[in-house]
Amino acid sequence: MTEPATIADFSARLPNGETVSLADRLGKVVLVVNTASQCGFTPQYKGLEALWRDYRDRGFEVIAFPCNQFGGQEPGSADEIAQFCEVNFGLSFPLMGKVEVNGANADPLFAWLKAEAPGLLGSKAIKWNFTKFLIDRDGKVVRRYAPTDKPEALARDIEKLL
Repeated sequence: MTEPATIADFSARLPNGETVSLADRLGKVVLVVNTASQCGFTPQYKGLEALWRDYRDRGFEVIAFPCNQFGGQEPGSADEIAQFCEVNFGLSFPLMGKVEVNGANADPLFAWLKAEAPGLLGSKAIKWNFTKFLIDRDGKVVRRYAPTDKPEALARDIEKLL
């Protein structure tokens, strides 16, 4: 089997359990984020939604992957998470099923993202919720952003790729 080369080599689970291919993201600029509803960074949902609304018509997409690996800050069911995001942040970009991003059960997409864009000092592990990965139209990882990087700070990098 060949090593994954682009986001198109992966699939994701929807909150209802259905698996979808990420191949249709080729040709788009994509921001992949691991999220949580009870985190100090949760208000970033508002900034992520603003980026999505500002750039979606130009071929930009945000894909959120809820994760409960950091402080148990995403304990809810898929329905509870979706309802929380819609009610509190008016979320309209895709929210996937809950995943693990670190360890033996890490989602293959996140294993690839971490290998393609290591963190500080070459660290592969994701340190916390709201770590962001920017992917270009060719499906290649361009950059990794820390949880403390606010979504609006990514606008210039997104515009360069659009």
